Amino acid sequence: MSKIKVAIAGCSGRMGKALLEGVLQSDDLALHAALEHDASTQLGRDAGELVGAGCGVKITADVAAALQGADVLIDFTRPEGTMHYLAICRELGVNMVIGTTGLSAQQKAELGAAAQHIGIVFAPNMSVGVNLTFKLLETAARVLSHGYDIEIVEAHHRHKVDAPSGTALGMGEVVARTLGRDLEQCAVYGREGVTGERDPSTIGFATVRGGDIVGEHTVMFAGIGERIEITHKASSRATFALGALRAARFLKDNGAGLYDMQDVLDLK
Repeated sequence: MSKIKVAIAGCSGRMGKALLEGVLQSDDLALHAALEHDASTQLGRDAGELVGAGCGVKITADVAAALQGADVLIDFTRPEGTMHYLAICRELGVNMVIGTTGLSAQQKAELGAAAQHIGIVFAPNMSVGVNLTFKLLETAARVLSHGYDIEIVEAHHRHKVDAPSGTALGMGEVVARTLGRDLEQCAVYGREGVTGERDPSTIGFATVRGGDIVGEHTVMFAGIGERIEITHKASSRATFALGALRAARFLKDNGAGLYDMQDVLDLK
């Protein structure tokens, strides 16, 4: 059986290296291309050297040339980079696994348009455990729909540039959708000063940034006399990489369309 030919965007970053390790250690995947921006000091280097094992694939900024013949591009970069890769993948018929966070509504609409032509798995978090947590939150929100205040607390490393995290927002969207609410209308992202009593229809978010925290998320359902907390803690980026590779395998067996990790894990 032929291997799935994988391209990795942002290959020298933290997630890029985790993805490189995962691909190079897999029996059914082959590294086809390793991409970086045109000002990267890593250009021309053997991508495998980033994780201690040469592989013969040189890091390049020539996206169109590198993606020729690829099956799937895995992208955990920034929104502007993702949109650039999306246009080229659509033109070349290359599927995408996208873990980029912070996309605007317009950019998400562009994903939907491209998904009419290629397969795209787009998820705020590729972790299998996090996506199971999404499913658990549906059940919790349905059962605890009255009399419980909902707060979401997330923590990440000092280098993360967006807040709240895409995963925290995804958790909020799951809870809001289950409760029949619009997250844009009910979310509270900060409290300071005399705020008055808590509006029971709101979903609160709190953000922590510090050190090398990989990712921690807790959704709290606080009632009178009891509190239920559903927590996921990531200790290594390998969990996100393994989920992304699972998504790449999923796309091999599915056609054009916009999917998420709930589809990949058959949780719908």
